[in-house]
Amino acid sequence: MESMTGRLLVATPTLKDPNFDRTVVLLVAHESGGALGVVLNRATEVPVSDVLGPWGELAGDPAVLFEGGPVQPESAICLARTRPDVKRRLNGFHQVSGALGTVDLSGDPDRIRDSVAGIRVFAGYSGWSSGQLEEEIAAGSWFVLDALPGDAFVNRPDDLWAMVLRRQGDILAAVAHFPPDPLLN
Repeated sequence: MESMTGRLLVATPTLKDPNFDRTVVLLVAHESGGALGVVLNRATEVPVSDVLGPWGELAGDPAVLFEGGPVQPESAICLARTRPDVKRRLNGFHQVSGALGTVDLSGDPDRIRDSVAGIRVFAGYSGWSSGQLEEEIAAGSWFVLDALPGDAFVNRPDDLWAMVLRRQGDILAAVAHFPPDPLLN
């Protein structure tokens, strides 16, 4: 099994689970025992600073919590992007792909402030048991696509689903225009 860590799962129009309808999920872990990811395009209205105090100062626009998925919504996962000039290993930073990684929120945000270009905090996560994600992909529920460094930090997260599909070109670009309910078309 080849790891899909760092790749995007983009919900196909046929995926009607309300937890994942038109979502873009970044896989932060994918191993033989299962997979874990966060939904990148479901912003809430709750400011990060209201929940995590000084961590809110590092959050990019919009500086709100995101719904990472239906599993353990009371937990938090923090994604961060290191600055291009940072070459040393950061304590509390676990690399996902390139400059993107997860950050331990139990630490002091000042210890990474000068090393990160921004953070995004997710309440809950999306999880799959061993083989479950692969079955969903085979059933046509997800497109598996390469992530760009800025995907997790777009200013307009509501536009991410269509944006990722459009940049693929060909037939996937056309899927970006698929109506939410084809019966109303």
